Amino acid sequence: MKVDVLVIGGGAAGLMCAIVAGQRGRSVLVVDHANKVGKKILMSGGGRCNFTNLGVTPNAYLSANPHFPKSALARYTPWDFIAMVEKHRIAYHEKELGQLFCDDSSKLIVRMLLDECAQAGVRIETSCGVQRVRKTDEGFNVVTAHGEVHAQSLVVASGGLSIPSMGASGFGYELARQFGHAVLPTRAGLVPLTLSGKHQERYQDLAGVALPAVDASVGKRSFRAGLLFTHRGISGPSILQISSYWQPGDDLRINLLPELDLGQWLQEQRVARPAAELKNVLGDVLPRRLAQRLCELWFESRPMRQYREAELHKIGEQLHDWPIVASGTEGYRTAEVTLGGVDTDGLSSTTMQSKLVPGLYFIGEVVDVTGWLGGYNFQWAWASAHAAGEVV
Repeated sequence: MKVDVLVIGGGAAGLMCAIVAGQRGRSVLVVDHANKVGKKILMSGGGRCNFTNLGVTPNAYLSANPHFPKSALARYTPWDFIAMVEKHRIAYHEKELGQLFCDDSSKLIVRMLLDECAQAGVRIETSCGVQRVRKTDEGFNVVTAHGEVHAQSLVVASGGLSIPSMGASGFGYELARQFGHAVLPTRAGLVPLTLSGKHQERYQDLAGVALPAVDASVGKRSFRAGLLFTHRGISGPSILQISSYWQPGDDLRINLLPELDLGQWLQEQRVARPAAELKNVLGDVLPRRLAQRLCELWFESRPMRQYREAELHKIGEQLHDWPIVASGTEGYRTAEVTLGGVDTDGLSSTTMQSKLVPGLYFIGEVVDVTGWLGGYNFQWAWASAHAAGEVV
């Protein structure tokens, strides 16, 4: 079979690139080793697909070259994708922090992409793994499970290593290396952190306890969002966010009550409730089980009148700067994204084309560009795919 463009990967980036190329009149084939396309889209956002974020800026992305995503993101904005969503009359809402979700099901986003593919004449083949890729004078010869394909342009949109149960693999990285591209070390991102030894023993029976808004910090990077204790460690949006910046050995700090001046508040409570024990006072602003555990570990819980002003001030400072020693992450099994990947030094930031092999493109998660939690990674998928789709 001969096509103008072969796209490897039927996820968000692959489908979007195929749509844009097909609309330009290019003959496009999308192949995916999975039995259906868009699996990650379907599971995202609790099944409602957090498809973009109104606050997208290049600063929300991690990359060895932080300037790389700027061009693509500037030329295909969240409003461009929203226009497609509205054209298909998909109802959506802003949840928080600019995060946009479908009112109904993420299936509607997949259906929208498939409808756009159909209108653009894109052909899609599932359960179609790629066995060999070879460069030719005319383009690329690709042997798939369904036969040979000859393509002028080859787009690698195969994703990263996150959630292997959904078919994630290192195929894209292997292909990049085959053609001489550097691949930066990969690790799990947007992932729960694990505790071990005494650090796990201290908190494991708090599994299920949640705080609505903490500041999780590593160095100068901090995120304010919810925190959740698990049987193996800590999770929640604040931890998922900071996990992309945390590495083993890094100092992780949690401000348990960032919106409250605890030192001042505890002084007021000492005057108002002198007979109340500290654990019960803290239980008014923290989950009671957590308040009790913190008092067991750090503070002797006494009636408030027995504390000096300096002691209460110190307790407040400790709760605003609670150290927690993480030992690792839950890994790719539960990670939402893969950090690292195809080195952007080998790619054009305007077209995503390889600087080494004409006609070869890398888009989406396989590239060393990783966004924050909250729709940022989908927007990178749409934007990088659009950049490539305009020129393939």
